Amino acid sequence: MDPKELVNLCETLNPHNKPGRLTIITRMGADNMRLKPPHLIRAVRQAGLIVTWVSDPMRGNTIKAPSGLKTRPYDAIRAELRAFFNVHEQEGSYPGGVHLEMTGQNVTECIGGSKAVTFEDLNSRYHTHCDPRLNASQSLELAFAIAERLRKKRLKSGNDFQR
Repeated sequence: MDPKELVNLCETLNPHNKPGRLTIITRMGADNMRLKPPHLIRAVRQAGLIVTWVSDPMRGNTIKAPSGLKTRPYDAIRAELRAFFNVHEQEGSYPGGVHLEMTGQNVTECIGGSKAVTFEDLNSRYHTHCDPRLNASQSLELAFAIAERLRKKRLKSGNDFQR
């Protein structure tokens, strides 16, 4: 999307610039996340618009396994989240949220993670009726990675709540 088009859309949908009214969800894969959002974020900030930026790293990282099943590489999801946080840090804006498709079950729908689900493992516990979900282990890994990043940023900025 063109930055001017996004600004016009935001102004149309939220003409009084009310906080909490607009959420912009990015879902484009890690490589595109590094290239496209900086221009969008900059245009929105320069226009003085109040939006919440959310990453959906699931959508842009769906692939077809050799078996024909849809899957998502954990490393690609994590890379897109890392890029989302990096871009916002570089642009001086705030990442407002993350959307993940996950389950507490021990499924094998997304490949990778510390327990290394492989393409060959997909058939063993592939239970989704729609889109591949992170399993409990993969979900916790991402949650801890995000929490650690936020903790380091908070400590770096001097806003340590523990003092």
